[in-house]
Amino acid sequence: MRTYFTLLKPRVMSLVVFTAAAGLFAAPGQPGVWTALVSILLIAIGAGASGALNMWWDADIDAVMRRTRNRPIPDGRISPQAALVFGLTLSVFSVTALAIVANPLSAALLAFTIFFYVVIYSMILKRSTPQNIVIGGAAGAFPPMIGWAVATGAVSFESVALFALIFLWTPPHFWALSLYMNDDFTRAGVPMLTVTHGKPSTRRHIVAYTWCLAPVAVMLAFSGVGGPVYLLTALAMNALFLSGAIAIGRRTEAEAEADRYHRERVYFRLSLYYLFFHFMAVWIDAIARKAGIAVWTGWPTIF
Repeated sequence: MRTYFTLLKPRVMSLVVFTAAAGLFAAPGQPGVWTALVSILLIAIGAGASGALNMWWDADIDAVMRRTRNRPIPDGRISPQAALVFGLTLSVFSVTALAIVANPLSAALLAFTIFFYVVIYSMILKRSTPQNIVIGGAAGAFPPMIGWAVATGAVSFESVALFALIFLWTPPHFWALSLYMNDDFTRAGVPMLTVTHGKPSTRRHIVAYTWCLAPVAVMLAFSGVGGPVYLLTALAMNALFLSGAIAIGRRTEAEAEADRYHRERVYFRLSLYYLFFHFMAVWIDAIARKAGIAVWTGWPTIF
């Protein structure tokens, strides 16, 4: 059971659950408690199914990367065939059950997310282009849209904006990791930006994407999911994130080697806190709106 649970990529699943639940709770109108809880569980299962299918497909490169060589398939704890059957079964179950429990739109979005992560990202983009994580990052950005669709049966500006926040956050988050894990990607033959264009170019890309991310993140404060708590959080976290990106962009490779990529590791950890605090602020403002707290009910909504 522990091995099969590992196939689900529980760390990634926890992020999916958190962002999907934020999208569901921030949406206008709410499904019943039972529908909401079961829907979030099914979204988590769908995300886990994607993880299992990704491990099945990537077993060969996982075996040569230090970061992934202890995963269940390269480690010999489970066969590729068993992982494939497990992932496909969970995919069909989660999508079908979500259509019954919630609505067809949320199920369709979940099905597309699984397809996008497994086929578009894992099978096509990951091994063929340095834009793999840029385009493939969309797979991790869909959960708040799915949660919103569970609650409303529709896609709105707010859910697309939450998608955009994660979509633009993913490249600098993952490129920071690739700066100090580049040997792994080189050994596995994965064309990450650090492998194909070098680390100086990757640093410049991190700065550029972080500048693109900041206005989108702050803009959300003046949408239907924003509020004072989100605005303060977005201003503080984006100031930190931008300063960290600029500091990385100014570094030479000699400086990075000298401190063993400490600054890059700090930036990578900061990126995790960045996303967590933004979505926590969405939760807090949503609670305030639903509680009818005056300062939130009068909050200006521009978008």
